[in-house]
Amino acid sequence: MSSSNITANWSYPTAVKLGRGRINELAEACKSLGMKKPLLVTDRGLASMAITKNALDILEDAGLGRAIFADVDPNPNEKNLADGVKAFKDGGHDGVVAFGGGSGLDLGKCVAFMAGQTRPVWDFEDIGDWWTRASVEGIAPIVAVPTTAGTGSEVGRASVITNSATHVKKIIFHPKFLPGVVISDPELTVGMPKIITAGTGMDAFAHCLEAYSSPFYHPMSAGIALEGMRLVKEFLPRAYKEGTDLEARANMMAAAAMGAVAFQKGLGAIHALSHPIGAVYNTHHGMTNAVVMPAVLRFNRAAIEEKIARAAAYLGISGGFDGFYDYVLKLRGELGVPENLSAMGIAPDRIDELSAMAIEDPSAGGNPVPMTLENTKTLFKDCF
Repeated sequence: MSSSNITANWSYPTAVKLGRGRINELAEACKSLGMKKPLLVTDRGLASMAITKNALDILEDAGLGRAIFADVDPNPNEKNLADGVKAFKDGGHDGVVAFGGGSGLDLGKCVAFMAGQTRPVWDFEDIGDWWTRASVEGIAPIVAVPTTAGTGSEVGRASVITNSATHVKKIIFHPKFLPGVVISDPELTVGMPKIITAGTGMDAFAHCLEAYSSPFYHPMSAGIALEGMRLVKEFLPRAYKEGTDLEARANMMAAAAMGAVAFQKGLGAIHALSHPIGAVYNTHHGMTNAVVMPAVLRFNRAAIEEKIARAAAYLGISGGFDGFYDYVLKLRGELGVPENLSAMGIAPDRIDELSAMAIEDPSAGGNPVPMTLENTKTLFKDCF
């Protein structure tokens, strides 16, 4: 098999069909889950693109109708969700094709879930056993089709929904959020602008790095995180330089899915900082992760030095923790990541508020160094 034609069928953590041209299996995937009238959910930017029209053609040609909902913000909120659920119910749909980057995937999954609920979405936040409040009967099946290689939301059991009133990002969780079939076709990611290739790729890297560094015991996740970092190291610069490199694109899709599987082990301060920044300033999530990454590595150094040295050895980086840290700076440079939050156009005038939000973020609990209001303020200052 030539390396540029990577193709695979995985049944872990769900059915994943990876390979070029596999979007042609979309209708089959929908039918395998019992869908007769799916609703394709995506974001505004993708709505008019050729890859989206092609997906709708495939559904229509197979007798599954042609329905799209694309009223989705870059950081999807409960208003988008209510509109999506209404479109789903009004159209008499029986399944969702979640199509796009993190925004389209997260909202699509949440629409399928909320179609069966009577309680407000905030009742299903990822806290304790809140997910058990859900009524499972009405949850619609989901086929996920990622068009970026970053969030890994296509293999996730949660969606991030922003509360439009408080600007806080909430993680909504239920096992049924996990799509029944995933179609990962690298050809769909070829049109990604460079800045999105960089941002989504660094999101995948952040997921792997934070999961690997988290203090919780989950060796399976740690192993997946390690290989995910290696794939990013080898293939993200290639995908960035040459957008049509399908081998690099396919490997980045694998790395993105691996990051999302790995972070069952926990995330940390990178995400705890970037969630409030994204919610307040509407920045790109993956790019924000990349901006704060070096400061967080410095912050966590004492707790992760040995672990990171082991990772560095596996990644072929010499010099232990320092070598790894220098590698991250070099990678950011290659991908045009802003130097710090100031370079991203953010002023340091809301550090107190952002810090308070960060220590409340669910990701904070997985940081190797416990986050307090005081040390988080210092960390935030270090990001400017």
